[in-house]
Amino acid sequence: MESLLPLFPLDVVLFPGTPLPLHIFEPRYKEMIAECLAEHRNFGVVRTVEKGIADVGCTAEITTVVKEYADGRLDLVTEGRRRFEIVRVSQERTFLQAEVLMIDDEPGAPPKEDSARAIQLHSELLAIAGAKQDLSVADASLLSFYLAGSLPLDLDFKQRLLALRSEPARLSELIGYFETIIPNLRRAASARQKAGGNGHVP
Repeated sequence: MESLLPLFPLDVVLFPGTPLPLHIFEPRYKEMIAECLAEHRNFGVVRTVEKGIADVGCTAEITTVVKEYADGRLDLVTEGRRRFEIVRVSQERTFLQAEVLMIDDEPGAPPKEDSARAIQLHSELLAIAGAKQDLSVADASLLSFYLAGSLPLDLDFKQRLLALRSEPARLSELIGYFETIIPNLRRAASARQKAGGNGHVP
């Protein structure tokens, strides 16, 4: 259990090791970030949901202050660090805080063939989008988070992935998800190409 963790609710799911640029403009979050910078503290990024906030989030470390504006607004680059589960939310400050329990993975590495399959499918997805894969910054123990964090996937799926406490289980989920969406994306890309070529297929 940690002391109260400042929370930043957003419509995103942050993974460990994944960068998250932020523009800070609301007074309560300017106050929160100023404290985090002064005390070299991390804050928690937690997804907003219909009934409030998700139970599981990820701490964010401020890695770069890109720009400070005269009115106190800030452009930051943060990076996900550790997952946490919310035990109790505190509303004593202008921004939310919470008592949290940090989450660690269960021991055990995924089968090499699962890692290779997930990397292959991720590369196929990027190719459909006209992008290339860069695994130079990927931590092998957090491969699932890196692969999922680099794509605009469904937020419910990302939240489910964040809460899983086993890298083998996450990779298995990710492979199944990729195998489901790739055929649909290929069909959509093919349809766009045909539309761009007036429907003529050479």
